[in-house]
Amino acid sequence: MRPVDYARPKTVAQAIALVAADPSARYLGGGTNLVDLVRVGVVVPDLLVDTTHLPLAGVEATPDGGLRVGATTRNSDLADDPLVRRRYPLLARAVLSGASGQLRNMATVGGNLHQRTRCPYFTDLAAPCNKRDPGAGCAAAGGFARSTAVLGTSEHCVATHPSDLAVALVALGARVELTGPAGTREVGLTTFHRLPGETPDVETVAARDELVTAVLLPPPPPGAQAYRKVRDRASYAFALVSVAAVLETRDGRVSTIRLALGGVGTVPWRARVAEAHLLGAEATEQAFSDAATAELAHAVTLPDNAFKVDLTRRTVTAVLRDLSTLRDLEVTA
Repeated sequence: MRPVDYARPKTVAQAIALVAADPSARYLGGGTNLVDLVRVGVVVPDLLVDTTHLPLAGVEATPDGGLRVGATTRNSDLADDPLVRRRYPLLARAVLSGASGQLRNMATVGGNLHQRTRCPYFTDLAAPCNKRDPGAGCAAAGGFARSTAVLGTSEHCVATHPSDLAVALVALGARVELTGPAGTREVGLTTFHRLPGETPDVETVAARDELVTAVLLPPPPPGAQAYRKVRDRASYAFALVSVAAVLETRDGRVSTIRLALGGVGTVPWRARVAEAHLLGAEATEQAFSDAATAELAHAVTLPDNAFKVDLTRRTVTAVLRDLSTLRDLEVTA
């Protein structure tokens, strides 16, 4: 057994100082992902800095009509918050579909954004993985790849980003507040996660010692909202395809469209191409299907995951078709 030091700072400044001073230190939230990675030896820290006792929990309304979500807010509390359920129902639905109740009770918002891929080769120390060991190669590209990505991949990595929460936040135009030794800055969720390119081990734009302190949601966009997740079993499974969508129509045409995809991208995927095709277009099933097809035109598939292209097209089409006939509803389950 390898010893690991543990610290429980009382302030954000203390937490940042501890991580900044130790190159192997890691921030620890709920531990639902990091602890597993430490156990199998994927992450080998000398120090874990517990952030869950920092004064960062809670959901607050902002003067502009948005929300500020503290980074240590538990996922269960986020999904149950009345303001979230009323203003951002797709966010609540995404969180509720993300894991078991026990995991949601432990997992934090900040930790969720930093969770690592569930590609089986990433946690198999006997397999080459550029995300775990840069330059080693990508076993998934020539191995079992049913769960891997078709958008945003590179020859160095095809691993899918696993977060449901992040997909919803991308669709809603959220921003991440990062605090580090140099101060506080904000980064859009669409740029927070990095495409793998030649450096799949560098997964976000956050510096190693920067701490996610909050997620900032703008006022809710007009229109009906939905989050749909297609998976192998009804609960506690990662997405094969997920769709976060906001749709408003006026006089039969699309006036507002926000669309993000999960389960198919190496990052939470904002479907900008599909949005551009739909804005101002007639709100028809054929238009929805054509927009999804355009978004997937540059998908790169492997024999095991090629089914995701058609599954994504059909799921996007179904979600938008349903939203075009519905009004926004508060989450009731």
